[in-house]
Amino acid sequence: KYLSYYKEYYKQKNYDDALPNWRKAFKLCPPSANQTMLIDGTTLMRQLISKNKANAVYKDALVDTLMTIHDLRAQNFPKYAETALNNKGLDMINYMQDEPKAIYDGLKEIISVNKEKARPQFFLFLFNAACSLYESGVLTSEDVLNDFSVSMSYMEKLPANETNDKIRTDIENLLATSNVANCDNLIALFQPRFEATPDDLALVTNIVKLLGSTEGCTDNDLFFNAANKMHELDPSSSSAYFVYKLYAGRGEVDNAVKYMEEAIAAEDTDAAQDAQYYFELATFCYKNSSNAKAFECAIKAAELDSALAGKSYMLIGSIWGSQVCPGNEIEKRAPYWVAVDYLVKAKNADPTLAEEADRLIAQYSQYYPQTAEAFMYNYNKGDSYTVSCGGMRAVTTVRTQD
Repeated sequence: KYLSYYKEYYKQKNYDDALPNWRKAFKLCPPSANQTMLIDGTTLMRQLISKNKANAVYKDALVDTLMTIHDLRAQNFPKYAETALNNKGLDMINYMQDEPKAIYDGLKEIISVNKEKARPQFFLFLFNAACSLYESGVLTSEDVLNDFSVSMSYMEKLPANETNDKIRTDIENLLATSNVANCDNLIALFQPRFEATPDDLALVTNIVKLLGSTEGCTDNDLFFNAANKMHELDPSSSSAYFVYKLYAGRGEVDNAVKYMEEAIAAEDTDAAQDAQYYFELATFCYKNSSNAKAFECAIKAAELDSALAGKSYMLIGSIWGSQVCPGNEIEKRAPYWVAVDYLVKAKNADPTLAEEADRLIAQYSQYYPQTAEAFMYNYNKGDSYTVSCGGMRAVTTVRTQD
C-alpha cells in the first residue's frame, strides 16, 4: 500500500508528499522487496539534505540514512552492488567533504570491492584524504605510499583519456607536493614495481616525474634506468635530450653525444631547436676536451640559426685558442690565427660580444710569430695558410706580431 502511495507522488515529483509514505514503506517492507524503493529513497534523501543544510545535526543524520540505503541496495541486490557503491562514493564526496577520515574509510572500502571499476575520481579523493590524514598524524608515510600504489595500479588499468589522464596527474602532483614523498620512500615504493614491469610506459613515466620533482632524487639507478626505459618505449626529442642530460651529468661523453644526436635527429624539432641542441652539445664537448666534435657542432649551430652565430663563433674561437698542435713554431701557433678569425666573426655577428672577443683577441695575438720567424719557414704576413690539427681544418691568414 505505502509503496503504491509514495510512488504516485514521486512520479509527479511531489517529493514532500511522497516522503512520509516512502518512510512507511521503507519501515514495513524488507529491503529485498523492492529495489526501486531504495533508489527512490536516495533521491528523497538528497532532496532533504539540500533543504536542511543549515541544520548540521539533522543533515548528518540524513547523510547517514543515505549511506545506509546505498549499503542495503548493494547487499540485497548483488547484481547492482557495483553501481550502488559507486553512487555511495559520489554522495560521500558531495556531503562529507569536511570529514577526511570518513571519506578515506568509505572510499577505501568501496575501492576494495569495485577495484578498477570504481569511479576514477574516487582514487584522487582517497589519496587527497590520505595526505590530509598524514598531515594530522592519523596515517603513516607507509600508509600513504601504499594508498598511492594501490590507486595508481587501478588507474593504470583504465583507458587513457583526458579525464583519466588528468586524475593520474593530479594524484602524482599530490604525492610530489606532500611531505611523505622523500627519495628513500619513493625508491622503496617504485623499485619493485619497475623490476616487475620495466616495459610499462605509464609506470616509468610516473617514476621519472616523481623522482625528478623530488629534491635530491635524480642521482640513483632507479631514476637513471627509468629515464632510459622511458626514452626506449616512447622516443622523442625531449626524452632523448633528458637522457643526454643524465649521461652528461655522469661525465659519460660518448653516451651523452649519442643521445643528443638522437634529439637532433628526431622529427619533432625545428631548425631553431636543433641549433640550440647543437650549441649545447658543442659547449659540453669543449668542456670535455672533445674539440673536434665541439667545432663541428658549433659550426652547425651557426648555420641553422643566425641568432646563435655570434655565440657559436665565440665558442669556436675558444676551441681553436685552446688547441695544442704539434709541429714547428708556425704549425704550433697557427691555431691562434683561426681563433682570432672566429672571434672577429663573433663580434660582427653579435656586437654585445665585442668586449669579451677583443679581450681574447688581445690574448691570442701575443702568441703570433715574429715576422722574421715566419720568414724562416717561408711565410709572409698576409699569406694564406691551412691549419689541420686534432681532427679540425680551417683556412686562415698568416699574421705576425710586428
